[in-house]
Amino acid sequence: MQPIAATEAILALATGETFAGAAFGHPGPAAGELVFNTSMTGYQEIVTDPSYLGQVVCLTTAHVGVVGVNAADEEAGAPRARGLAVRALARVPSSWRAEGDLDAYCRAHGVCGIAEVDTRALAIRLREGGAVNCCVLHGGDRRGALRLARACPPMAGQALGRDAGVDEPAAWHEGAWDPGSNRHARRQGRGPKVAVLDCGAKRAILRCLRERGLRVEVLPLATPAAAIAKSFAALVVSNGPGDPGPLAEAASALKAALKAKLPVLGICLGHQLLAQACGARTAKMKFGHHGANHPVLDLRSGQVAITSQNHGFVVAAEKLPRDLELTHVSLFDRSVQGFRHRRLPALGFQGHPEASPGPREMEKVFDEFAALVRSHAAQS
Repeated sequence: MQPIAATEAILALATGETFAGAAFGHPGPAAGELVFNTSMTGYQEIVTDPSYLGQVVCLTTAHVGVVGVNAADEEAGAPRARGLAVRALARVPSSWRAEGDLDAYCRAHGVCGIAEVDTRALAIRLREGGAVNCCVLHGGDRRGALRLARACPPMAGQALGRDAGVDEPAAWHEGAWDPGSNRHARRQGRGPKVAVLDCGAKRAILRCLRERGLRVEVLPLATPAAAIAKSFAALVVSNGPGDPGPLAEAASALKAALKAKLPVLGICLGHQLLAQACGARTAKMKFGHHGANHPVLDLRSGQVAITSQNHGFVVAAEKLPRDLELTHVSLFDRSVQGFRHRRLPALGFQGHPEASPGPREMEKVFDEFAALVRSHAAQS
């Protein structure tokens, strides 16, 4: 079989390096922070993860696109990553679940792709030199791609969480995936009502909450803090893109919830925001954690879990407030992965306990939170 012909594409780093490859998806341009993800599977969940807003993702696995795309695997209504860099693109999918191919999907949703580049070399470059802005552009305009890469603002200071969530409150009813229908089951229930403050929530987080019998309502980031504390039994602050520092509205909601002694769960960006609301600092990482093979140590039990990760900022371990007990650390770099409040029903986890993609060993975070919510509701 003859390979499908493809036009040239350019990946330019703001530092001056350029990489030539084969174009796929939308012609671009796509300028943003370049990060690498080491997951072997789950490219559709990755490209639709709202935490990748403002970023170009380099996938280090060799073959991408083999199983195509389908609606059930989307973590948002459309892709959020700006661009995608892969080594080998499968343009003809082979899976009973496929509803289309990755090339056409990216083209339809504005994701600029480049294939046939040395993704391992890019990963090493990022590992050694740190995250860097880039631009992917179809055609051979190297100077134009480089100019756009250098004009892209740094990730630090960007309040991208404001652009990643819902505009209106919305109830959520979907639960776990049903293999018979290749769709997610609709769950009914009359459990405690939980607010999810949407900084760019993955659908898998909402499904995990729903599977535990909690009623879930997704709220815009600008929802007044007093309304949350008054109308809900608990608060979840979701994952999301960008810098946690500028998101003052989320900090206000968290402080109100903590003052009302509501159970609170912060995931990824939400974990960082919860830590800030309790007096901790956050910082930009050199190249972040992006992948599904990250070992995390539970300091309480001594157990190690393999986790899914996607974050470029981290809670600073130095001078962690006394009210926060460190519960989990990364075995890659000893960075903060989890904490709980010593006096209040609040906990945070930096990785993605819902996985999607990745191992599901940390779903027990949702079990712990659901138990907190029910205990609090019973005492109210």
